[in-house]
Amino acid sequence: MGEAAGFTDPEKQKLLLHDHEEKHFMSSEVVRDIIIGVSDGLTVPFALAAGLSGADVSSSIILIAGIAEVAAGAISMGLGGYLAAKSEADHYMRELKREQEEVIEVPDIEAAEVGDILSQYGVEAHEYGPVVAALRRNPQAWVDFMMKFELGLEKPDPKRALISALTIAISYIIGGLVPLSPYVVFPSAGDAVIASVIVTIIALLIFGFAKGYFTGNRPIMSALQTALIGAVASTAAFLIAKAFRT
Repeated sequence: MGEAAGFTDPEKQKLLLHDHEEKHFMSSEVVRDIIIGVSDGLTVPFALAAGLSGADVSSSIILIAGIAEVAAGAISMGLGGYLAAKSEADHYMRELKREQEEVIEVPDIEAAEVGDILSQYGVEAHEYGPVVAALRRNPQAWVDFMMKFELGLEKPDPKRALISALTIAISYIIGGLVPLSPYVVFPSAGDAVIASVIVTIIALLIFGFAKGYFTGNRPIMSALQTALIGAVASTAAFLIAKAFRT
């Protein structure tokens, strides 16, 4: 009984939370944007350069085409990230307005929904009754509860759309410059494509390993899968260009 009462002591709760610091990876959205940008940046220009190399085009032409593709791709990907994040924010605001109206217009139904949500976590009716009553006294907390636990929506960062656009675009540029860099050094497209394959495969392995590490997947398997996807894409582009050239 004493132990159960201890958890109702606000001071003790604060002390426990202060002493116990959990370490979680909280930047999942930024990591997701980096993964999207770098993976496409490494793969698409790599496949384009390999395809043009298969068509026996000079290194300078490949480099110009590659830079143009990286610029266009970064703008396109960044804009896509911006619109996606903006759509999420707009959706959140629409649902927020609806929940704010419902706690006023149909409070009994909303209260019943709170009880249903808590019962799914094994909370009995006599236990969640005080929680429902407390939420009804605090409409803002009530709406926040419904947004999170009924709809599964987190309040988006107002700057999220811009940050997403910039993160994806910059990541795409960084990734895209890797397979194009050998074409700056080697005047021969044949030599450049070999160097590009080596450099990009190494970059894909490193990126895939990092992606697996930060997302909680098996890093080695992630590295091999990422490199395989890039290799398949570039090989397909090279062979198709060779076929049309022939």
